[in-house]
Amino acid sequence: MGNSDKDDILILVTNDDGVNAEGIRRLRRAMSTIGEVTVVAPDTQKSGASHALTLSDPLRSSRVDENTLAVDGTPTDCVLLAMRGLLDRKPDLLVSGVNHGPNLGDDVTYSGTVAAAFEGTLLGLPSIAISVASWKKCSFDSAERFAAEIARKVLKHGLPDGTLLNVNVPSLPPDEIKGVRVTKLGKRVYRDAVVKKQDPRGRDYYWIGGQPPIWCEGEGTDFEAVEEGLISVTPLQLDLTDYKSLHMVRVWDLTF
Repeated sequence: MGNSDKDDILILVTNDDGVNAEGIRRLRRAMSTIGEVTVVAPDTQKSGASHALTLSDPLRSSRVDENTLAVDGTPTDCVLLAMRGLLDRKPDLLVSGVNHGPNLGDDVTYSGTVAAAFEGTLLGLPSIAISVASWKKCSFDSAERFAAEIARKVLKHGLPDGTLLNVNVPSLPPDEIKGVRVTKLGKRVYRDAVVKKQDPRGRDYYWIGGQPPIWCEGEGTDFEAVEEGLISVTPLQLDLTDYKSLHMVRVWDLTF
């Protein structure tokens, strides 16, 4: 890729950990080796926002530097605002992350990181979500390095319409990563808890929490790959139709 090619490429970077997170700083650095980078990200932590869109309040953006904007909304807000109001031209690629924490299996439905990539896909952008698969102090070195690799591949080969990539990188130094595996989503065993407490005025409030997730063992899953020290790359699709169940529901002979 020559300098002229690099100058022609625009990459939109976002996340759900907030515009000042280390992961987005690392991702921006990786993408700057490929093309021009614009960051549009939440001004605060928005983990677990899923595909939420702000409709009842106005959105405001503030300029952090020449190529970085902070938005007081969700990751989905950031992508939509970037595409419809902030950027002068359509990006060639959207990359969301690098998330501090795994986005494996069923948890992709909660993830603001993955939701930003879903929104990019809905808007016609090749999109990648990338996470470091550790809740503890993360090593972002391998994720930064692989982000550049997979971004180049997507720019070269493209993605099918309605498809995005969800990437989980073990929190290991590059020389300990054992390779890359294309995977399917695993299955999480939920152990979430709702804790009820009272404030000083006697009003109930609740904390949603619980123990760290457990994953069902499954061959070819994203969880298995990460456990084995491999980078997991999972293609996801926008079409949520369960085609196997269409006939089952049709034979119910529903009437109104």
